[in-house]
Amino acid sequence: MSQQDEMSFDDFDEALNPRAETCDFDDVVEAALSRRGFVGGVLAVGGFATLGGATLPSGARAETSRFAFEQIGASTADTVTLPPGYKAEIVVRWADPLWSEGAEFNPETRGTAATQALAFGDNTDGMEIFPHDGRVLLAVNNEYTNRSIIWGNRGDEGPNADEIEKSLLAHGVTVVELAHGDNGWGVVTDSPFNRRITPRTEMALTGPAAGHDLMKTDADPTGTKTWGTWNNCGSGTTPWGTYLACEENFNGYFSSSEATEDRKDVEIDPALKRYGVSAKDWGYGWARIDDRFDIAKTPNEPNRAGYVVEIDPTDPNSVPKKRTALGRFKHENAECVLNSGGRLVIYMGDDERGEFLYRYVSNGVYAPGTDTDDLMENGTLYAARFHANGTGEWLELSEEVTGMIKAEICIHTRQAASSVGATTMDRPEWVTANPNAPEIYCALTNNRYRGIKPNKGGDLTPADGPNPRVQNNYGQIVRWRPDSGDHTAAGFAWDLYVLAGNPAVHGDAYAGSENVNVGNMFNSPDGLAFDSNGLLWIQTDGRYSDEGDFEGQGNNQMLAGDPVTGEIRRFLVGPKECEVTGLCWSPDRRTMFVGIQHPGERGNSHWPDGGAAVPRSAIIAVTREDGDLLG
Repeated sequence: MSQQDEMSFDDFDEALNPRAETCDFDDVVEAALSRRGFVGGVLAVGGFATLGGATLPSGARAETSRFAFEQIGASTADTVTLPPGYKAEIVVRWADPLWSEGAEFNPETRGTAATQALAFGDNTDGMEIFPHDGRVLLAVNNEYTNRSIIWGNRGDEGPNADEIEKSLLAHGVTVVELAHGDNGWGVVTDSPFNRRITPRTEMALTGPAAGHDLMKTDADPTGTKTWGTWNNCGSGTTPWGTYLACEENFNGYFSSSEATEDRKDVEIDPALKRYGVSAKDWGYGWARIDDRFDIAKTPNEPNRAGYVVEIDPTDPNSVPKKRTALGRFKHENAECVLNSGGRLVIYMGDDERGEFLYRYVSNGVYAPGTDTDDLMENGTLYAARFHANGTGEWLELSEEVTGMIKAEICIHTRQAASSVGATTMDRPEWVTANPNAPEIYCALTNNRYRGIKPNKGGDLTPADGPNPRVQNNYGQIVRWRPDSGDHTAAGFAWDLYVLAGNPAVHGDAYAGSENVNVGNMFNSPDGLAFDSNGLLWIQTDGRYSDEGDFEGQGNNQMLAGDPVTGEIRRFLVGPKECEVTGLCWSPDRRTMFVGIQHPGERGNSHWPDGGAAVPRSAIIAVTREDGDLLG
């Protein structure tokens, strides 16, 4: 198994570009754990609510549980585990053909570039359902490929050009029509709406960065057109019914043909280095088949990745648009909110240790039936600053404050946020809005360098505010309420909905908050989504060793939380070595679609087909056995 398969994306970047140590670990742990505010593992932050429980708009509190299921225990089984009365069925798997001319998955060859072009992509992540003229369309990100799996038939030979192209074509986005029949949900083969959007797909660059010199290449001297999207993580939907795919770890696909084995003879532009671009890629080898990914030949190409991509799933001939006005960073998802008065507000996290939370506010207002292009081309970006007293503010990334022109702010967004002193966060991932109250939640997955090392820009990462624990291996969920319920307001009040932890191992802050116990404990909250009833669904992407600090936590899982009471229950546990990610509902709310990513990433799963089968990422349909509503 290669080095990258053993490591997370962040760890691989750290190995290529290590950060300097900044403080002694023992001293900073002692200081953090003696900090005023930690009481029995709960942080007293003040603000609009106490940790673990918010209030309904009316101020009423729920007296009974709103969960319609029995909590299940942690599991290390190689299957999907659900509560009694619920069942899961496979909807579509990596490499399943979407058109009749495609081929069924061949476990011996793992397919070819030609078969992958006609098939469902790999490693599902964010996804959304789009009802359209009586049809059910699913748009889903295909984030990346596990090289040890997709090239597992190659042995020591390594991938040839076709194998590399196959991997490339397994990335991107899949749009597929689904239908419910006697055998449950499945793909509508040859649907006119079925579509693969890959790193080969033509796209438009829009917004302030379009046409800037940093966006121009020999293939696109205008800087207004690009090709492809890859490493799409979370997602979003717009009020007008389009899909937002979010480019995250785009940097790991670039390399330099000028590099020697030790890479010491290649100087990387500091602006690219801030984003993790290196002379060495993560082993995908795309530069071997496409000069776009060779920074020695196309140094501006990395500037054309790291954006939110708008896709119309109802028009298979539409050209996707990269919305540079929303900034360039390692996007997790994009949560759209229509503020009173019609202005579009989009909340976004930059998923890397010590990076920032962002907000975009449109200049114009949304009106159904009108042209919406301007809403994601002209607006203002902000970065969040959190204060320890439970308040915060949005810092405008303006030309006057940053010293950068608008196009540069949209290309070098991390540098702009650093310049205004935004708060470094513990890997801000999915952001979601409560449908029943003007409050926003964000999963801060983990940060083992909190209080130990700065971020890639040199910004300090002190253990305080919404990131209160040094060497944070468990993560937390922060929430905030904009002042006066106005999402365009400059200020907000915040607290922590939950501090994940392990109370079976720890008796301090690392045990977690009061709404975490031995029965529901978890680590590394990642995906977040509210259902129509106002329950918060939490998906994890963390350690599944079930040993040491993670003893008793089992495989990655999905839980439900009540934002009113703070109660959290475990609902689903995934198979071995997977991430549970991506969540949406059928139009009738009787089916919950859930993504199972990278099962067996270390070679110890055969899900979903069992036996000695090749593990394959897949989307499952979860339903109640009595057919009742589910979210």
